[in-house]
Formats: sequence, structure tokens, C-alpha cells
Amino acid sequence: MTYGTRTVRRRSTPDELARLDDAIVQIVAAEQPVTIRGVFYRTMSAGHVEKSELAYRKVQRRVLALRRSGRIPYRYISEGTRWTIRPSTWTSVEDALESTAIIYRRALWEDQPQRVEVWVEKDAITSVVAPVTRRWDVPLMVARGFPSETFLWNTAQDINEAGKPTVILNLGDHDPSGVGAWDQVRRKLQEFAPQVAFRFERLAVTEAQILGLGLPTRPTKQSDSRAKGFTGESVEVDAIPSATLRSLLDDAISSNVDQRSWSLLQEVETSERAVLRRMAGIEDDRW
Repeated sequence: MTYGTRTVRRRSTPDELARLDDAIVQIVAAEQPVTIRGVFYRTMSAGHVEKSELAYRKVQRRVLALRRSGRIPYRYISEGTRWTIRPSTWTSVEDALESTAIIYRRALWEDQPQRVEVWVEKDAITSVVAPVTRRWDVPLMVARGFPSETFLWNTAQDINEAGKPTVILNLGDHDPSGVGAWDQVRRKLQEFAPQVAFRFERLAVTEAQILGLGLPTRPTKQSDSRAKGFTGESVEVDAIPSATLRSLLDDAISSNVDQRSWSLLQEVETSERAVLRRMAGIEDDRW
């Protein structure tokens, strides 16, 4: 009886694992916060691992080991959101005043002629881009693939209530579901808020970025019901280096801001925060 041959996987030597670990630590330090899949794409592009699901799981295991050993801080890795609902409380009125003085921010978009929202397809990249949206005080909407009608309707009502033209920036995978989910968001927001002047921009992943950045691809899942109308291979948004993704987003938001009005309100914000600091009895420059 003849048996088919199969490839025997060779275990990595201690030296090979050490080199891989060093590469992972350097990549994470340079890009943090970064998703595990993002780490895999960077190690693969650098030639440390092959392009396979087995290699991805290997990187996943090494990242976990490096976190447990203390070589990678836990906060450097971005994963799916886990929610904790807890009310805000303080130990005293003085504590509440001090907290307010520290966290106070002016609503800098109030005097802007338009609004900006950022929509991401997957949980895992929220903490990758959150530093940018937080700095610009921009809503970060996590769609988790195809968002529900309720989520889209509620969001449209908030946009409608704001009464301003709205720019929607999207970050998602270049695959049948990622493209389809973005189409659904655009269609439904316009349907639920027809009087709003929308401008939709697919910030990533685009076909131009796939070529220009030399992004690693993966076979498109033919089991996806939307694959029939999709051509070419797929690319995950995690394939874009985290720093590049944040830079793209920062530039896109900045280009939609009236900088003069923004700067004036920032000066007002600084003055108001100083008043709160005096009320809270904060004398030094800790904050």
C-alpha cells in the first residue's frame, strides 16, 4: 500500500526562537500599541516567519510568552475590547475638583463647520488608533463587521441632532466582508439621516495602499457569500504598520479642521483649565 508523503515540520532551535523573540520585542516597541496579527505581518515581512496560519499561531504564542516574562508590557498589545461598566465616584469634593481640573477639555468641535467620525471594522485596532481620535476628540465607532440596524439608526440620530455636515473616515479589511460592511454603513447612514451632508472616505485598506506599501495578502475566502463580486486577494488592516495607520488618520482628521478656530478654542481651554486648577488648589505643574 502506498502512502502519500507529507511535510514534516521542524521545531525551531533555541537560537532561532531567541532571534524571533528579539525581533518581536523590537517590532512591538516601535509600533505599540499593535495587534498580534500586526506583529505577525511585520515579522513575516522581515523574513522571520513564513506566510501561514501555523506561523501566525507561533507568533501568537511567542508574544504571550514575552508578555508573561515581562519583555513586552501588556499594554503594548491591542486586542478585542472588553467592557467594564462602572460609575465614576470620588473620595471627597476636593478629589472631584482635582479630577475635573485634570481631565477638563473644551468641546473644540463646537465651532467647526463640520463633524468627523472614525469607523473601524474590528475591535482589535481600536487601541491602535485611539490615541489619535482621543487627541482630536473624535468619536471612534467600532462596527464589529456588519453593524446592526439599531446601532446604525442610533448613530444616525446623533449625527442628525448635531446638525452639521459629517465626514466618516473608515478603517477596515480589504476583503469581501470588509468592503461589504463599509457599503452597508454608507447606505444606512444616508437612509437614516437623509438631510445630512455626508462625505465618506475609505482611509484603509485601499488598493493603492496594497501596491504602494507592499502589503502582505492572503487568499480571499471563497466561502464568503460576497466573494463573487470581489476580485483579487484580501488584505487585513492589521497589515498596515501601526505608526503608518495612526499617521494616515491624524492627517485625515487634521485636513478637516479649521485650524484658526481650533487654536483659538485651545487657548480658551488652557485658560479655563487654569481656573479649575486654582479652584482645586493645584499649585504645581504636575498636570
